[in-house]
Amino acid sequence: MFTAKVTTVGNSLGIVLPREILARLRVDKGDQLFLVESPLGFEMTPYEPEFAAQMQQAEQVMRAERNVLRLLADTRQDAPPVADAPLPPPAGEPK
Repeated sequence: MFTAKVTTVGNSLGIVLPREILARLRVDKGDQLFLVESPLGFEMTPYEPEFAAQMQQAEQVMRAERNVLRLLADTRQDAPPVADAPLPPPAGEPK
């Protein structure tokens, strides 16, 4: 169990988090944390909850439509690789 101290920061209050918590959250000075209310209180996370929900929906669509995505990937394999495409001449040089 860890504790965090509430302290004065200018005219506001702030929380000082131990270094080990910051390391586990993989955050540093200036990073944004999200506080999400849950039945047990508040959860602190470095991940935006709305984005996580959108990604979960995207994963559901990708699972449901995996055959379509596989066909699109197979079709793309027939296209020439970008490395083989001819490069345009540098600006200012005749073609």
